[in-house]
Amino acid sequence: MTPSPKTFRLTASLVTCLSLAGCASSQFETATPPTDNTSASVSGGLCVPTQAAMTISVGDTFAEGEWVRDFYSGEKARVENGEVTMTPAPEAEGLLLLEAVDAPEQSFNWAGATVYFTVTDRFANGRTDNDLNYGRQPDGKDEIGTFHGGDFAGLTQKLDYLRELGVNALWITPPFEQIHGWVGGGDRGDFRHYGYHGYYALDFTRPDANFGTREEFRTLVNEAHARGIRVVMDVVMNHPGYATLQDMQTFGFGGLREGFEKYLPDQWGGWRPETWEDFHAYHALIDYDHPDWSHWWGEDWVRAGIGDYDTPPNAAIDPLRGSLAFLPDFKTESDKTVDLPVFLKNKENTRAEQLDDATVRDYLVTWLTDWVREFGVDGFRVDTAKHVEPEAWQQLKTKAQKALETYRGKNPGKALPAEDFWMVAEVFPHTVTRSSYFDAGFDAVINFDLQEEARGGAACLPSMEPIYSEYAKKMNGDQPFNVMSYISSHDTRLFSRIANNDPVMQKRAASALLFTPGTSQIFYGDESRRPFGPTGSDSHQGTRSDMNWAEIDSGTAAPVLSHWQKLGQFRERHPAIGAGEHQRLSTEPYVFSRTHGDDRVIIAFGKE
Repeated sequence: MTPSPKTFRLTASLVTCLSLAGCASSQFETATPPTDNTSASVSGGLCVPTQAAMTISVGDTFAEGEWVRDFYSGEKARVENGEVTMTPAPEAEGLLLLEAVDAPEQSFNWAGATVYFTVTDRFANGRTDNDLNYGRQPDGKDEIGTFHGGDFAGLTQKLDYLRELGVNALWITPPFEQIHGWVGGGDRGDFRHYGYHGYYALDFTRPDANFGTREEFRTLVNEAHARGIRVVMDVVMNHPGYATLQDMQTFGFGGLREGFEKYLPDQWGGWRPETWEDFHAYHALIDYDHPDWSHWWGEDWVRAGIGDYDTPPNAAIDPLRGSLAFLPDFKTESDKTVDLPVFLKNKENTRAEQLDDATVRDYLVTWLTDWVREFGVDGFRVDTAKHVEPEAWQQLKTKAQKALETYRGKNPGKALPAEDFWMVAEVFPHTVTRSSYFDAGFDAVINFDLQEEARGGAACLPSMEPIYSEYAKKMNGDQPFNVMSYISSHDTRLFSRIANNDPVMQKRAASALLFTPGTSQIFYGDESRRPFGPTGSDSHQGTRSDMNWAEIDSGTAAPVLSHWQKLGQFRERHPAIGAGEHQRLSTEPYVFSRTHGDDRVIIAFGKE
């Protein structure tokens, strides 16, 4: 069975990526690979934090005679001759976290926020009765690309855990109904890859049944808001999910090669490769020139290179119209009015409706902002932002702001943290710079630099000084802007792998990340040493292992977790840590201040 040229294009896609940052960096862009060498300043290994008393110069951050407190230990001291002398708590890794005893309560600031990013399916399973839907099945092996049971109910149950960590914003992977079937996973097609991560959307108007119900999503948002936690929803306007055997059968689009039905079980999604085949081999059963591909999204909606659809260029040649990882590419730039796709017209439970004089972009913006309008979502993390025209993002931001205002008007009695809708862009490999994305509706852009830079800080915090100073100077310059920095991600690496699973470095990484100017993003399990999981021939899959609740509940994770909690709570109390002016006050011990209005803190680190 020899696939057609179009089938070869799809088979060669290596459908392994989750967020397209990973796809883009590995397949279409050139990036400097991360080094495995620590910076020269820490080449001798981990520095040894002091457990002795330190005398700290407070500069003009705290006034003479003012009482200050070490948030970590609770110890208090009075400023005398511009100094205080205090001893770090035994478990504080040489840190003093100084605040005024009478410090006023501060207002939320996105630049000082701590965003907790969860892959919903892998975080917490609140209901086991919704674990299998749409004919999906476990593989009975490593479960690399299958659904694991995490859901909205589980997230809701863990909100108090996030509050204890100092989290004030929750970023969740896309909640939409995903493709029902699977595609071949990894370079070798060695596992079934379902849309457990949320980036393979089928119907943008409904939550995936594996994640939960609309009411459970509403409860999640309401309960988060009641705790002062904003909800940031991951959204994708660049592409929907792949076509799969199961969806072809369920929704009646596409077609098989003549006579090839005999190679399929009653439920097409149950197909298994022969011993000499891999999970990419099902493409050979499919006729990608069949006229019934018009019953899928349709040529007016996407570029897909099948049937009568336009063939997209390589994304490296045309980032806006190119296909990433051979996913169908939405024609968001088109000004042509379109009808609702055929499969959605025939889908019984969709909430998608025909819109008058609407373009592809209009439909997508309507579908996405409906989640804001109905549930009060506070922000969007926008996937693959550079692969969609800036005008689309500006339209999304404007409509989302109006949708949030509509929700607030209809729910005056509810806890509603946000007045201004927030959008952060994923633009690989963006750094700390004010780019044109800030003029396209974005309030922040993800910073890809810190993941590697934090290695030195986790070994010895003073190595972060040039980074902290540079970040704060750039972001607080003549044209202020904000970035969101991370040390672990679902489509790059876990910091534990960078740190060679050293528990001391994973503990100290909290300070490297949470003291970084701008928004800090914790990836679920950064704080608890969540281990890398089974990955097959796709190195990204292991970053999305199940949250290690057993270690947390047993106390095994406590030495690292309690440190992250203390630093996270301090950061939440003081937006100045992320949003403020940075000033180094001393080199030995390493001491710096952050000030923002009447919010003032000093952070000191001493080593032997």
